[in-house]
Amino acid sequence: MVTGAGGFLGSHLVEALVKKSAKTKALVHYNSRSQWGMLELADRHLLSHVEILTGDVRDSDCIRIAVSDCDVVFHLAALIGIPYSYVNPRDVVDTNLIGSLNVFQAGRDFLTEKVVHISTSEVYGTAEYVPMDEKHPLKPQSPYAASKVAADQLALSFYRSFHLPVAIARPFNAYGPRQSARAIVPTIISQGLERRSIKLGSISATRDLTFVSDTVEGILKVCESDQTNGEVTNLGSGFEVSIEELVELVARVLNKSLRISSDSKRRRPEASEVERLCSDSKKAHKTLGWYPRIKLEEGLAKTIAWIEKHSHLYKTELYNV
Repeated sequence: MVTGAGGFLGSHLVEALVKKSAKTKALVHYNSRSQWGMLELADRHLLSHVEILTGDVRDSDCIRIAVSDCDVVFHLAALIGIPYSYVNPRDVVDTNLIGSLNVFQAGRDFLTEKVVHISTSEVYGTAEYVPMDEKHPLKPQSPYAASKVAADQLALSFYRSFHLPVAIARPFNAYGPRQSARAIVPTIISQGLERRSIKLGSISATRDLTFVSDTVEGILKVCESDQTNGEVTNLGSGFEVSIEELVELVARVLNKSLRISSDSKRRRPEASEVERLCSDSKKAHKTLGWYPRIKLEEGLAKTIAWIEKHSHLYKTELYNV
């Protein structure tokens, strides 16, 4: 089962599992429109082999029913909007922490063979050293990041206390087709396709970008290895790029000049901006044999092609300049 299957990363993971001939359940957040989020944009043939459930990870009964007959659970469901977490931290904590508790408790009760919990590089905060390995201090700089630290520690406590076979995969900045405009790569691309001026907040921050197919492959390898139980495994490229440099790379792929204009509405509260992220993924290299294969410009080209085809999903009028 995949929780958060309606999200960007979850929808790609569901596709990958079906391609591996896994009997797959996909849990999407219930809504009155019967929409499945980004999962609706997945391969329709593959989706015909998926059992889609609607519910809410905060509902323990829903999770128990979903988990009861599953061998493996991939737990991706979370509220991931960092700006939203400044405005509604309680909602974020309820979903990200209580939802995770429900998954781990159900996994324990039904003797699930493996739970793969998806973390985030945001738990590290701004790098104290680079590259950042799994021993880097945890310094959450947003309520979202704090909720993920708490969920990660809860996962490890279930491993230590109850011997739940849980592994934590910690992706750095995944990007690719289907990612929402809340993330930096589609924000730049969707604006760059329509105009020459890009509205952004901070442009000096650096990120470690990994194409979504590589991230999914890493998550699957974390699942398949017994050595990952009770462990955290970084999944990143080990290469950092600033937001300003990212705009230049997108411009190169688009073969057009782009300029950056400041958008104060996109700036985060003082001292909350994570200024630098760069992964040390040697543990994944050594333990799992995992290495990212898609180079940044190649991944950007794939993402641009997808966003151009699905431009109606991106409300670039919000960034008119």
